[in-house]
Order: sequence, then C-alpha cells, then structure tokens
Amino acid sequence: MRILISACLLGVRCRYDGQSKACPAALELLKDHALIPVCPEQLGGLPTPRLPAEIQGNKVINRDGVDVTAPYQKGAEEAARLYQLFHCDCAILKARSPSCGCGQVYDGSFFGTLVPGDGITAQALKRLGVRVLTEETLDF
Repeated sequence: MRILISACLLGVRCRYDGQSKACPAALELLKDHALIPVCPEQLGGLPTPRLPAEIQGNKVINRDGVDVTAPYQKGAEEAARLYQLFHCDCAILKARSPSCGCGQVYDGSFFGTLVPGDGITAQALKRLGVRVLTEETLDF
C-alpha cells in the first residue's frame, strides 16, 4: 500500500516550531508499506520554523494576525498532486494541524481550543475522495 504521510510523523523536523512529532505507529508502517512524506506548509513555501497558525473562518491566520491562507492552499494542492502522482491509497496526516488536521482543528484563538473541522490539506484530499487518517486514528 502507498500512503501519503505528514513528514513530521516520520521524524522530519518540519513543524512550525522546527521540531518533529515522530510517531512509532507510523514508523512501523515502513515495514510493509511505501510511505510518501509531505509537509504541505513547506510545499506552500512557508519557512521552518514559522509562526504558529490556526484556522479562523475560511482563512489561516498566524499568531501575528497575518493571513497565510495562500501558502496553505498552495501546499494542499501540491500534496494532492503528490497523492495522485504516486497513486496513493490513503493519507495519514498530523492531527489538529491547520493544514493536516482531520476531524478537529484549533479554533483560531491560539488558546488551545479544539473545534470540529479539517485542515486545508485534509479538506483538499477529502474533496478527491481520499481516506484521511491521523496518527491518532490509524487502523491498519
């Protein structure tokens, strides 16, 4: 099986804070599956590290109030392109991220409050009919 996966889950230091969130269960998938790592924020042209951002309505706003929706959308388009290019079977994305979150994202207040919703990349992949999981909902 070919799986598009958030690079940070594989230990790549691409998160907003320059760190990773290596996930043992995701790393275990390397034994039996081809994993295609992506970081939509980097694909969209954002630096690492970068200011944290959250979804506010239909926009992605960083902690300083700057609208960063365009690079998030560009990164989502590129991630979707890679999904199709590599003929992936599903995607495993980082939970709660404004790009990759699936099912829950932060509410835009920067106080750690979660609300139902999907990140920009998760939305784009779901529009293509992709099965999107997070490291918290792996069911292989």
